[in-house]
Amino acid sequence: MDENSPLERYRDLRRQGALNADPAQELAAEKLQMLHHRLAQYDPSQGQGWRQFLFGRSRQEPAPEGLYIYGEVGRGKSMLMDLFFDGAPIERKRRVHFHAFMGEVHGRINKFRKTSAKERAKAGWGDDPIPVIAADIAEATWLLCFDEFEVRDIADAMILGRLFGNLFELGVVVIATSNRAPDDLYKDGLNRPLFLPFIETMKQRLDVLCLEGPLDHRLARMQGVPVYHTPLNKAAGAALDAAFLNLTDQRMGERGEIKIKGRLLVVPQQAKGVARFSFAELCDTALGAHDYLALTEQFHTLILSDIPQLGPERRNEARRFVILIDILYDNGVKLVASAATGVADIYPAGDGGFEFQRTVSRLIEMQSAEYFNAPHGAVAEI
Repeated sequence: MDENSPLERYRDLRRQGALNADPAQELAAEKLQMLHHRLAQYDPSQGQGWRQFLFGRSRQEPAPEGLYIYGEVGRGKSMLMDLFFDGAPIERKRRVHFHAFMGEVHGRINKFRKTSAKERAKAGWGDDPIPVIAADIAEATWLLCFDEFEVRDIADAMILGRLFGNLFELGVVVIATSNRAPDDLYKDGLNRPLFLPFIETMKQRLDVLCLEGPLDHRLARMQGVPVYHTPLNKAAGAALDAAFLNLTDQRMGERGEIKIKGRLLVVPQQAKGVARFSFAELCDTALGAHDYLALTEQFHTLILSDIPQLGPERRNEARRFVILIDILYDNGVKLVASAATGVADIYPAGDGGFEFQRTVSRLIEMQSAEYFNAPHGAVAEI
C-alpha cells in the first residue's frame, strides 16, 4: 500500500500508539483511501477547461464522489483531513477554512461588478459572476478541501447552490468537515427554503459520513494537565502556549471573524475548534451574551489569558466575565486560563460580589476531569 495514502498513514499512527482504536475513524480513513486511489488517475483538464464550460460543452469523465464528514468536535475530522490532503495524488489541490473561502468569493463578486461592461465583453463574460468565478476556481483547483463547513450568513446561503453546482459540473472534487449534518446547515436561517436545494445537491454529490462517538481525542490530551494558571508570569504564558499546541498541533492559530447581527467579532487566534483571547479582548469591550454564545457554537475550547484581579470600580468587566463563564459552562465549553489570582480572589468585593460566588464555583468545576470529559454542548454532572 502507498505509504502516503490516508489509510496507511492512519494505521501507522495506530501502530505507534498515537491513536486509539476507533471504528468510525477507521471507516472514514477507508473511504478517504478509495478517493485517494480514484484521484491518482483523475485529470479534469482533459477536454474541459473553463472556456469549454462557459460555452456549454459538457464533461466527458465523471468526477469522483467527494466526502462530507461531520460529528462532534474532537472526533478526529481535521486529523483525517490532514492525512488525506497531505498525500492526495493530484496536482492542483487546496485546503481552506470555509469562512475564508466564502470571504474570497464575496471579494471576487465585488471585483466582477466593478468591471466595466466593455471589459466583460472582451473577456467573453456575461452579467453573471458565478460561472466565471467557479470556472476560475476550477482552473486552479481540482481538489477543494474545506475545514469547518458552516453556513450562517444569508449572503453565503444564496450564493452556495449556484456556485457549487458550477464547481461540481466542472469536475471539482469537494471534501468537507463540519460539526453539523447537511440537513442542519443554515438551520432556522432567513429564507432557508431557498437553501434546501443546495443541501440536496450536497447529499447527491458527496458521500455523507457521521463520525459518531463520544470521545474527544484532542481534549483527551489534557487529562491530568492543569488548566488554570496563576500568577501571571512567563510560566503561565508558556502553559497556555503548550495547551494551544497540544489541542491544535499548531503553535499559533489564524485570525478569524464571526458575524453577529450585522457586526464582526474578531477572533485573534483560532484553530481546530480552539479560540484564544485575552481577558481584555472579551471583557473590557462592549460584548454581551450574543457574542459569547456565538463563540460556544464554533469552539469547543477557549484559552483565556490575563484575567486580572477586579476591584469595585471594574464591576462592568466583572459582570461580563460572569456572563462569559455562565455561557461557557452551560454549553460545555472547556476553559484554559491564566489569572493574577486564584478563582476566589478574582472579584473579592463590589456590586454583584455575592452573585460572583456562583462564578467561582463554576470556575472550580470547570477544572475537573468530569467537566473535561463531558461532551461539548452538555453540562458536566458531578
